[in-house]
Amino acid sequence: MSRSRRIRAEAIAAWHSFLRRKTAVFFTFFFPVILVVIFGALVRTQPTEGGLFAEPAAYYIPGYLATVVLFTPLSRVGSEIARHRDDNRFEKLATTPLSRTEWLVAHTLVNTVIIGLASLLIFGLVLLLTDATVPVSAELAMLVPFVVLAVVLFCGFGALLGRLADSQDGVIAASNTIALPLLFLSDTFITLEQLPGWFGPLVELSPLTYFARGVRALTYEPAAGEPYLGNLLVLGGLAAVFLVAGAYAIPRTD
Repeated sequence: MSRSRRIRAEAIAAWHSFLRRKTAVFFTFFFPVILVVIFGALVRTQPTEGGLFAEPAAYYIPGYLATVVLFTPLSRVGSEIARHRDDNRFEKLATTPLSRTEWLVAHTLVNTVIIGLASLLIFGLVLLLTDATVPVSAELAMLVPFVVLAVVLFCGFGALLGRLADSQDGVIAASNTIALPLLFLSDTFITLEQLPGWFGPLVELSPLTYFARGVRALTYEPAAGEPYLGNLLVLGGLAAVFLVAGAYAIPRTD
């Protein structure tokens, strides 16, 4: 069996496994939707009053998209590795031609499809429920590589968490502990002006920052002149590093 066929077979199995977990399917799409409804439609932004959510609605599109490109792969891949370890599946996997890298690539492909669909849903809801306006141009298509690279990055990160945590509960706790600060402190919902001056350089250390800034340059009119290619290159480099590290971290046996 060729490498592509091995990856395809594992991806199909992972996709059907996801669909069988109805609760996981529901909350994968429900969580970002309720976030948009609460903060975008009910709370709404107040551009002239300052404070949290004081920017125009389109400014927060990267933050809404970040909820799925961050939380979903961290928890799903990490939990999948913990589940495989608990069920002794890695010992069985070691007897097959499927390598650790191929296993992670297959699960990353599934997460890319899931998160891509969720991102489309979020993007549509933001435009439908808020007064956000997005500049329409050919460059808007660059949202796709930003989402794909972010998914690859955090799938690799999730694999590292799955290896380090000792249980599925541990993975969920660790992913939430890491994801919540990253979500709000990566130039997404909170602007740099709202943070202490000494904290600004720390924002640059978050990989999610480069996703948020790149997406904002594509979807927010006042930021349209800002270069996005540099953010895309940094995100791509980090995605490659985390994918390799995540593949190496996947246990071959228990």
